[in-house]
Amino acid sequence: MGLLQEKLAKYNLPQQFMAKGVYPYFREIEGKQGTEVEMGGHKVLMFGSNAYTGLTGDERVIEAGINAMRKYGSGCAGSRFLNGTLDLHVQLEKELATFVGKDEALCFSTGFTVNSGVISCLTDRNDYIICDDRDHASIVDGRRLSFSQQLKYKHNDMADLEKQLQKCNPDSVKLIVVDGVFSMEGDLANLPEIVRLKHKYNATIMVDEAHGLGVFGKQGRGVCDHFGLTDEIDLIMGTFSKSLASIGGFIAADESIINWLRHNARTYIFSASNTPAATAAALEALHIIQNEPERLEALWEATNYALKRFREAGFEIGATESPIIPLYVRDTDKTFMVTKLAFDEGVFINPVIPPACAPQDTLVRVALMATHTKEQIDSAVEKLTKAFKALDIL
Repeated sequence: MGLLQEKLAKYNLPQQFMAKGVYPYFREIEGKQGTEVEMGGHKVLMFGSNAYTGLTGDERVIEAGINAMRKYGSGCAGSRFLNGTLDLHVQLEKELATFVGKDEALCFSTGFTVNSGVISCLTDRNDYIICDDRDHASIVDGRRLSFSQQLKYKHNDMADLEKQLQKCNPDSVKLIVVDGVFSMEGDLANLPEIVRLKHKYNATIMVDEAHGLGVFGKQGRGVCDHFGLTDEIDLIMGTFSKSLASIGGFIAADESIINWLRHNARTYIFSASNTPAATAAALEALHIIQNEPERLEALWEATNYALKRFREAGFEIGATESPIIPLYVRDTDKTFMVTKLAFDEGVFINPVIPPACAPQDTLVRVALMATHTKEQIDSAVEKLTKAFKALDIL
């Protein structure tokens, strides 16, 4: 055994939880993702998906992907920079730019590679990248890949953000990067105050709308639209793997920023372009959410009902304002155990432990879709209450 194998063989934390029978990852789903999924030959209520619009199994989205494969094939065999640009990619980019209110957009193969590629190449050694300390891992990795000076502020603490801005050279670029909706806790960034500080310190703002697109704002245009601040946000990022029922991501900004990224973002230039099927599926989902406002209304009806039910049942759910509902456990072992108990009762939820949160903030994450019914929510609340009480959490 080599030195690398000897070192990595010591990593046995997953095996410890497997031995306890509470390992919660890589559970196999045997069909389409909807409010119910087939697992192990029986149906389970799905409250662990990011498919907020409920479109992952929509026949129109599926048919769009099939038709694109028939026309363009299964892949593009190259990067967008060289031989991998389809007219379909360009159409999606134009429609996304219009949708989120920016001049232009660029589509990437995943949402993760948007953040890791864009953030790392926008600023140089004399500039600053400033992040909320609960920003998504893709933002963290993009920041780490940059040669710029890096600062963090306490979660949604605007006084601390101002302290970080005061450390910066006034003549340098100061890029504030923040999640619009924080993916574990479900709360929103304080964009009005961030915009105020942008003007005070001549900063630039990039907002990750991964969990805001299709959820907040007019026709689901996102948190920037929700606050009426689209024109104040310099870069808007989004992903296709949630509300747009596909895989991929995009960045939208003014012409000068997109021109730079098109020729300098390494995860764009050196990654194979998004598949025809994924591109067409995202485009069709974008059309649906714009043409079916009742879908967004249904999502918020389900969300508000679930928030009310969980609060009434006594769960600690923090400051969430979104279809993401954290149920705090505050103990890693119990977080895994309650996930297992819920699954045994037919409810799929996701555990959140470090490094996705602080050790004292472990939780299970419930996520709503536009297609969830009140009966399904009631069933989940009842079964989760039973599981939490069995472990003396409630």
